[in-house]
Amino acid sequence: MENKEFAFKGMVMNGFLMLFVNFTVLVLSIVGIVYGIIQLDATNGTCGGWLLGGSILLLIINIIMWCGLMMLEPNEAKVTTWFGKYSGTFNKTGFFWINPFYGTKKVSLRARNLDAEPIKVNDKTGNPVMIGLVLVWKLKDTYKALFEVDSQTMAANPNAVGSDTKGLMNALENFVRVQSDAALRQVAGQYAYDDEDNKHDEPTLRSSADEINEQLEQKLDERLALAGIEVVEARINYLAYAPEIAAVMLRRQQASAIITAREKIVEGAVSMVKMALDKLSKDNIVDLDDDKKAAMVSNLLVVLCGDDSAQPVVNTGTLNH
Repeated sequence: MENKEFAFKGMVMNGFLMLFVNFTVLVLSIVGIVYGIIQLDATNGTCGGWLLGGSILLLIINIIMWCGLMMLEPNEAKVTTWFGKYSGTFNKTGFFWINPFYGTKKVSLRARNLDAEPIKVNDKTGNPVMIGLVLVWKLKDTYKALFEVDSQTMAANPNAVGSDTKGLMNALENFVRVQSDAALRQVAGQYAYDDEDNKHDEPTLRSSADEINEQLEQKLDERLALAGIEVVEARINYLAYAPEIAAVMLRRQQASAIITAREKIVEGAVSMVKMALDKLSKDNIVDLDDDKKAAMVSNLLVVLCGDDSAQPVVNTGTLNH
């Protein structure tokens, strides 16, 4: 996309110098007015009238010249227009004077933070999830920000846009909020919430945060470039199932965790039983037939896999060799 922003090329003068000149002209014009009135009353001639008229004109010009003074802090800029035509962006830090007939709008180039409220989105499998993001953004192209998007209609107080920085930046923040909502919905709808809904080792919202955040930044950059806004960072900061299915999904996760734990327990129990049988056979401690081995395996598995403590039974009989 073409970059239409360029630096201001009009006449720029030191603000302190022009401040001194303005004060000097102001004093001279006031003295001229007073002296002209005195001369007019004293002589009833045209000399005092010319002096009075010239001093009043000089005072009017001085008042207009005061409007050309401006001060910019770091990461601030002023967009200038000459009777409606874009004349460049002035972003030098300090105290300056430019032609007061230039129209100016002050904008902030500093980074701003947006903590979006969680929204309800359907993931790839159709499950409703609550997802939120935190976004750090800043203004990069002042031309696009002021002339490519309608900041007047986005502002809470349209009359404030153009007269103060806060009104314009709040309008742009509303634009960022709407576009971030749309981008978040688009990205979240392409992925499942977790691995339970994923059967092909694809990235998920819960397990692939870095990849999701990278794609979210890309989508936001595409949407916000229209307004000359640069995305510094975008990250998902809230992720959960929607309240209407949260309880069901919690039970499913608990069941999955129990099954996984049981698999580990059974795997360990079988390994321990095998080790016990091999040890008994290797050391010739006892010779067990198949029925005794089966009974021993059954008892050991019950003891090792059971949730309750085992109740020992003393066998006073003998084993057949």
